[in-house]
Amino acid sequence: MKFGKEFKKQKVPEWIDAYMDYSGLKQILREIMLHKLSRQPPTPLRAIKQKLKLHRTFSGLHAKSRDFVSQGDIEDQVIDVEALPRDGSGHFYRTNFLRQSEGGEIEEMFFEKLDQELNKVNKFYKDKVEAVRSEAAELNKQMDALIALRIKVDTKNASPDNATAVPLRTSTRTLEENKCEDHSLEILEHVKINNTLETPRSTLKGVFKDSKDDELRFRKEELRKVEGQLRVVFIEFYQKLRLLKNYSFMNLAAFSKIMKKYDKITSTRASRSYMKIVDNSYLGSSEDVTSLLEKVETTFISHFSNSNRKDGMKSLRPKGKKERHGVTFLSGFFSGCSIALLIAVVLRIEARDLMDKKEAASYLVNIFPLYSLFAYAILHMLMYAADIYFWRRYRVNYPFILGFKQGTVLSYREVFLLSTGLAVLALSSFLANLHLDMGSRTEHYRKLTELVPLFSITIVIVIIFCPFDIIYRSSRLFFIKSATHCFFAPLYKVTLPDFLLADNITSQVQAIRSIELYICYYGLGESSQRQSKCHTHGIYNAFYFIVAIVPFWLRFLQCLRRLCEEKDAVHGWNGLKYLLIIIAVLIRTAFELKKGTTWFVLALASSAVAVAMSTYWDIVMDWGLLQRKSKNTYLRDNLVISNKSVYFAAMVLNIVLRVAWMQLVIEFNLHSLQKMAITTIISCLEVFRRGIWNFFRLENEHLNNVGKYRAFKSVPLPFSYNDEETEKDD
Repeated sequence: MKFGKEFKKQKVPEWIDAYMDYSGLKQILREIMLHKLSRQPPTPLRAIKQKLKLHRTFSGLHAKSRDFVSQGDIEDQVIDVEALPRDGSGHFYRTNFLRQSEGGEIEEMFFEKLDQELNKVNKFYKDKVEAVRSEAAELNKQMDALIALRIKVDTKNASPDNATAVPLRTSTRTLEENKCEDHSLEILEHVKINNTLETPRSTLKGVFKDSKDDELRFRKEELRKVEGQLRVVFIEFYQKLRLLKNYSFMNLAAFSKIMKKYDKITSTRASRSYMKIVDNSYLGSSEDVTSLLEKVETTFISHFSNSNRKDGMKSLRPKGKKERHGVTFLSGFFSGCSIALLIAVVLRIEARDLMDKKEAASYLVNIFPLYSLFAYAILHMLMYAADIYFWRRYRVNYPFILGFKQGTVLSYREVFLLSTGLAVLALSSFLANLHLDMGSRTEHYRKLTELVPLFSITIVIVIIFCPFDIIYRSSRLFFIKSATHCFFAPLYKVTLPDFLLADNITSQVQAIRSIELYICYYGLGESSQRQSKCHTHGIYNAFYFIVAIVPFWLRFLQCLRRLCEEKDAVHGWNGLKYLLIIIAVLIRTAFELKKGTTWFVLALASSAVAVAMSTYWDIVMDWGLLQRKSKNTYLRDNLVISNKSVYFAAMVLNIVLRVAWMQLVIEFNLHSLQKMAITTIISCLEVFRRGIWNFFRLENEHLNNVGKYRAFKSVPLPFSYNDEETEKDD
């Protein structure tokens, strides 16, 4: 692979602007080459050789080192690099170009650009290393507290019956623990447990300001919790160090490659003197990161993996997932099966004339909502697979943004496999329903037919909550965790994956109503008319209101929690948006059940206000577009897609699909089957809109992280030192 492509591939997406501008420097070298070639007589044979030479120079293929100048080493006559002090924080490098020959202006511009890149990279690396050194000092204090806590817990839990066990454990302690034992009580006097408000219980205690929750109780449960938190902190810190080391290595390689290209084009040896400066710079000479990597490995293996180096390094350096051919094969197989089953369903409906017969049409109206739940879920998963594909294509760092654990991120092929597998299950069940319900010879199977949808949904639920390590267990647990945080809002701290999932759930109102229909059909004993019969129950109608607003209400509560914690008014305005949507949904639901001109006018007006504010928020706040002073007219300064028309098309499509949501208010003079079809189509369009929204929402978040160089998630520390004198001593 050419170095330019490899360099681009190895870049940390959030640090792209901090890397050496390799392509920009190559462009200047190309101008130097063209200028030199233009000074030679353009004979036909020479022109061909010039083209071949130009191609070889930038093809990434480098010949073995050779002497370009036969008159000895003249590198000192080409450049003179100065290392000037800069405010006591390292050096500022400046190159004086000594050869003012023809084309010297372009070469001088090259070294000016090269110096800018070296100073930029050197400063960025030095700032990041100083930051990790400060973090390492804080982690040392955290480990002192952990070791002291371990000793205190061991001592407290010791009893006369197991007195012989205590010396054994003490003898197996590390030297660091023995050293810490004498003054462990003194350390613990200045330490408190950080209340991160991560659970409903801790949140309620935080609201009622239970100060006892911060005090150490020296229990085993407390120790396990602290060890788990510090384990995650060390793993994240180690990943940060690895990325910094790779940043240094790739930039050093880029400077070396670009200087070799310069030597080859100009027939000089300037690279030797310049690379000597690069190697002596902080970027090339600092060993802090390597030293910290070794210390973290030693500490982690000793304290968090029972001195088992293999297990410790497996945790610190998890292997990335490999693409499997089986995933591709099964995706294609299930896709083919889904298409075949869909055709079979259509042919079955046409063969029985179910669309024309009144009884059969009523049957479809009542049975279809049970299976529409699968349709909404499958469409949402397909949109998510498409989002992953385009996020990867445009280098949007979605695993970091969403907080996925390294090595467990699903590829778009795997998500597509899950969606097609679910499609096969749903279509098979639906086809079985049509065959058993509508066949004249299968009347005695009618009771069994009623259980087919329940059997299908049960399979899905069992797979989601299956505790065994099969069918992407890590991703399932991540989904369950985020869903739990959503449904118990505002008792959990709101993170980006949580409110992003809550936003996606707001696009699945019809799917949630389908779940309510399952409960009514199987819980209340409905067996024939299903949805029509369900609406005769007062409790069903009450929950028909409630389930429609639950997703928006949960999102509203998340906004309130963020407003209280972050004190940012934007979360208050966002909460107001969801409150307006809740009002609109309530009025629309009332109109759907009660009808009437008054309800129609109220539903139309409230929906129009909600759509207007939601559309503005989507485009301006969530996507960051329509910025007046942007260098990209009516967009934003930074874009990941070079074709600007894509953004304008997305904005127009978002407006159109938002307005389509209002069409459910209009009283169509259609029979029930057509109304059901229209409702289903508009609901699917909302899922489609949400898939588009997801891509641009994460793109905007990614660019915000790039602007602030945020490439690591912030992990809260378990301990805090609250003694002022201790802080001064440190």
